[in-house]
Amino acid sequence: MADWDDVDRVAAALPGTERGTSYGNPCWKVRGKTFVWHRPLGKKDRADLGEDAPDGEILAARVDDLGEKEAILGTPGPWFTIPHLEGFAAVLVRLDDATTTQVADLVLDAWRAMAPASLVAEHRED
Repeated sequence: MADWDDVDRVAAALPGTERGTSYGNPCWKVRGKTFVWHRPLGKKDRADLGEDAPDGEILAARVDDLGEKEAILGTPGPWFTIPHLEGFAAVLVRLDDATTTQVADLVLDAWRAMAPASLVAEHRED
């Protein structure tokens, strides 16, 4: 099970990352662009999801594009979406159901999706 400390550990280690807030909730940005954030579900989100609405902590993560979003959502895992995010390149993650590896991979991919190409190139993994 992953937690916010895992999110922070991975995000904070990436170049150009800064912690911030979005609508009063923690978020992580690269060069001013949010790439992951805490996204509690509101009443409408819960109504839209019905019985499937999770009770735990929700991480939102940017993805490259809508094709990647669909690919992620098409694989088994702790990810989901809500109507509010229709047409927006981001997925939601039930943090309590995610492994630390899943969270680390998603945070890194979200950072890559929002970071300038020059910064991504500097951070190439060996």
